[in-house]
Amino acid sequence: MSRPKRERRFAICIKTDDPDLLTPRKIYEVLPDASAEKSDFVRVVDNEGEDYLYPASCFIFVNLPVEVKKVLEHVL
Repeated sequence: MSRPKRERRFAICIKTDDPDLLTPRKIYEVLPDASAEKSDFVRVVDNEGEDYLYPASCFIFVNLPVEVKKVLEHVL
């Protein structure tokens, strides 16, 4: 039995203490991490290509149209 495909979530960075790792106004894919979310953090793949925890307050979460999500699947 196959797993249902997980819904991809996205967030826009609104602030950062390290512009080498996160870029304000850039869209990041949010990776699933229930433990991090309980502590008010989110896991994203940063500008260095590493998935890392960042404060949720650095992002706003967005619901994107399906067409946009399909394009982002190929660029993020």
